[in-house]
Amino acid sequence: MISRFGTLVLATGLSVARARLTAMTRYTTFRFCLNPTVEQYEVLARHAGAARFAFNQCLRMVKTALTDRKTDPSIAVPWTGFDLINAFNAWKKTEAAGRVFTVNAHGDVEVVVKGLSWRREVCQQVFEEAAVDLSKGLRAWSDSRCGKRKGKRVGFPRMKKKARDVASFRLRNKHAKGKLAAIRVGDNHRPRSVTLPGVGSIAVRDDTRRLRRMLATGRAKILFATISRRGGRWWLALNVEAADLHPAQQHPVRDRVTEDHWVGVDLGLTTFLVAATADGTEVTRVTNAPKALSAGLKQQRRLSKSLSRKKKGSHHRKDAVARLARHHHRVANVRRHFLHQVSNELVKTHDRLVIENLNVTGMLRNHRLAREISDAGWSEFARLLTYKQAWRGGQLIEADRWYPSTRLCPHCGAVNSAMTLADRMFTCGCGYCADRDTNAAANLARWGHTHHELHRSPDLQAGGRVNNARRRDGSGQHSRVGETSPNDAGTDVHPAPAA
Repeated sequence: MISRFGTLVLATGLSVARARLTAMTRYTTFRFCLNPTVEQYEVLARHAGAARFAFNQCLRMVKTALTDRKTDPSIAVPWTGFDLINAFNAWKKTEAAGRVFTVNAHGDVEVVVKGLSWRREVCQQVFEEAAVDLSKGLRAWSDSRCGKRKGKRVGFPRMKKKARDVASFRLRNKHAKGKLAAIRVGDNHRPRSVTLPGVGSIAVRDDTRRLRRMLATGRAKILFATISRRGGRWWLALNVEAADLHPAQQHPVRDRVTEDHWVGVDLGLTTFLVAATADGTEVTRVTNAPKALSAGLKQQRRLSKSLSRKKKGSHHRKDAVARLARHHHRVANVRRHFLHQVSNELVKTHDRLVIENLNVTGMLRNHRLAREISDAGWSEFARLLTYKQAWRGGQLIEADRWYPSTRLCPHCGAVNSAMTLADRMFTCGCGYCADRDTNAAANLARWGHTHHELHRSPDLQAGGRVNNARRRDGSGQHSRVGETSPNDAGTDVHPAPAA
């Protein structure tokens, strides 16, 4: 028998446990393929065009202000997102944005409409988000010039073109008190649908059950939606603030003093991945990489030649561009799906991983291996491992870039400097002999034993790789929100159907 005090304590404990369970601590992205009607297709294209127009107009105002500032230093240049939004909102209502003249019977001319006549045909958030995107580009350019931004130098933002840039726009999920959210999934008893402000309910080709369950139980909250057109299809990316994974899917907490259970991960071209423990025991070997770029190179060349033969501005050239875009999109999807599968299997079975800090940018300068390295997707694989391991409460560290994991002998500590890429077996003067990739993975695991205390935890919200102080190249510098894997999100990555 439980007293009132015991019942109150029990209820309080349940509420606290439920609050901890639903705490929003990670950010992820759900991707769906849209199936709009003919009318909705035109609405989506109109919103994407409005976003491109707002971006170009804001950039035009910035350039004009910078030019006028040379003669008059008191002129303010709209630079931040708020300044650009206010400047565009003030401009779109003026006569400079558009006007219509009428002439009455007496010959008098009157201005009937001022400003953009079509500005109410699209959601106003499109203009605001385009201004925010420009402000991020301006800030990246200024930070790169003054040295605050590492990596490759960023150029000044340029005008967007319909034929060159990807058609896309972004919408925020406004949720007023007492009203429904602006972005809803599975509304009006349509499980495979999404409701967007200014667009309406659009059919979705993929299954949305996993996201709908998370939203219904309060374990997820949609922040904004990005709609883009790639490969002849419209795609929806929902940025979601979600709760932690279930404790059953997380790794058990280990004592940091213990030095065992570390697994080194060595990446390669012939063999995509080899994972081994410190004693040299091989635990995982992945050799069946799809190599989507190499497999589709013959078709890519045929499509590129067909495109080059078409007359510029013709309908046949537009069709050829669409076919080539669908091919590139399929290649990217095949590679992404493979990386998700391998990273999922690795983080589910091992809670302590050590990876290499590869200089991918420098490796791409080798023109004989640049295509194979780009097709492997090493930087993207490291990014996936980083945020997935953080979601499951595991540890992942990067070995020092100059650590000779492949050429180091684990017995005598000697470094075989004469070893080349053609040598698939590691041999040492002390008599030790082992597979090249297995030896590298075992040395990485040993590095984790001795350097795990110096590891700096990654940023869970950034979802990117751990920035090492030794890094000087631009690979993996730009962190982005983690994208859900096929198993975590229930939205398996598949090639887009024919448009």
